[in-house]
Amino acid sequence: MEITIHSAITFAQIIPERLQVEGPYSPGWTWFGIWLAAVFTLSMYSFLYKDNPVFKFGEHMYVGISVGYYICLTWFNIMRPNLFDKIIGDPGFYWYLVFPGILGVMMLFRFSRSLSWVSRYPLAYYVAAGAGLAIPAIIQAYILAQMHSTFNPLWVSDLTVVELFTQKDVMKEVLVNFFTQIVIFVGVLSVLIYFFFSLEHRGAVGRISQVGIWFLMITFGASFGYTVMARISLLIGRMQFILGDWLGLKLG
Repeated sequence: MEITIHSAITFAQIIPERLQVEGPYSPGWTWFGIWLAAVFTLSMYSFLYKDNPVFKFGEHMYVGISVGYYICLTWFNIMRPNLFDKIIGDPGFYWYLVFPGILGVMMLFRFSRSLSWVSRYPLAYYVAAGAGLAIPAIIQAYILAQMHSTFNPLWVSDLTVVELFTQKDVMKEVLVNFFTQIVIFVGVLSVLIYFFFSLEHRGAVGRISQVGIWFLMITFGASFGYTVMARISLLIGRMQFILGDWLGLKLG
């Protein structure tokens, strides 16, 4: 009996005080969430061994929870405040919101085999409106902004050469900007010549287009390296979670 009481007291002492709090948002439930996240993390990484039922279960759970979360997010942050609350609160002023509501209901006909054609009309409207909003933004961000960067002057300074030599910080900034613009100019020109197929890539045109290939390879390599770094960062975050939050190991 004394051993049982002593064991119970010892067990109560080693349990962190935070785990004894009750409630849906108590740290006790937080630890349950940590265990659940750890199990699903390991189930997803089990694919490194081979495709297995544990990985498929975790994958389906991830997709299902994500879809459910975004449905709730769409309802409480978009549809309810921007459509239903406004129509119910002031139907005389927000009567025009009935039309996007009807389009949204028509999207649900996608689940019917015989009436799935109805969903094509709101889908076409959605694609057209999205393209109309996205095309100017893409042109502004990816075309005009890039063109503006290539049109910057090579030499930006109101000072003379003598004044530049007396101000080393200003001279360093001017020289960095000069060489940067030179690299951008050469890269843009060589890549454009590489994609200019009306001339045969021989002689000077061939040599310049070869420089364009090098610029393209460097760009693709940097993009791929950035993607790998992002994936490695995710892996490091998961490993820190598994070793630190779940197993309680002290890192660093």
